[in-house]
Amino acid sequence: MAFKPLHDRVLVRRIEGEDKTKGGLIIPDSAKEKPAEGEIVSVGTGARKDNGELIEMAVKAGDRILFGKWSGTEVKLDGEDLLIMKESDILGIM
Repeated sequence: MAFKPLHDRVLVRRIEGEDKTKGGLIIPDSAKEKPAEGEIVSVGTGARKDNGELIEMAVKAGDRILFGKWSGTEVKLDGEDLLIMKESDILGIM
């Protein structure tokens, strides 16, 4: 993929949740919530302070993350649905 996010943004691939509940019931697509878990595909170089000093990213490509429910902007690259979001939208690394 020839896409690299700028500054403190990351490119994320959603990780789909389970199709069944613990009790064995199958969840239809219309009732599923969008997963708030993903894998980082690529990262930018980092944000800059007011004095120009670079703030390194705390995440790297391949990290599994949790992010807010309404975080990011959905994009389609090479036929794949991905999210672009700021590093501050990431809740944690798994």
